[in-house]
Amino acid sequence: MNAVPMDDSQDFPADCSENFTASSREGSHEACGEAASEDASRGPAGEERLHRLQRRLAAFADARGWGPYHTPKNLAAALSVEASELVEIFQWLTPEQSAAVMEQPETADKVADEVADVLAYLLQFCEVLGVDVLDALAAKIERNEVRFPVTGTSTIDRHSSE
Repeated sequence: MNAVPMDDSQDFPADCSENFTASSREGSHEACGEAASEDASRGPAGEERLHRLQRRLAAFADARGWGPYHTPKNLAAALSVEASELVEIFQWLTPEQSAAVMEQPETADKVADEVADVLAYLLQFCEVLGVDVLDALAAKIERNEVRFPVTGTSTIDRHSSE
């Protein structure tokens, strides 16, 4: 099996990261057919925008014949790699430095690019498996609200992985 063509400057299939992240990072929503608004990511309009972006990613991959490479295994691996690249930005920073990472344009751009790559691969993964990402998230939040009820006392010594 041949590898998906990669642009050396990006860890995402050639052109896909640029097209996806550039419009997201610059706040330009015209590429996906809608006007920019502060509430574009919330509510039904935000859900529709997310689904349009998901379809746009699928169409982008289909147009380049990448479908055979977009298996659940490959997409999960790519998602893991991109999440690791996001972690790498913060790896040796102090908590204070990590909280200020978006104040520096060069690191802010790197963070935004990696966030976009993670989201792009997650959306493609969900598309391939037929998972509605928003329904899955809502269900998980509901389970966590039951699992970790508000008790009025501090739960600092308990983590969500317990």
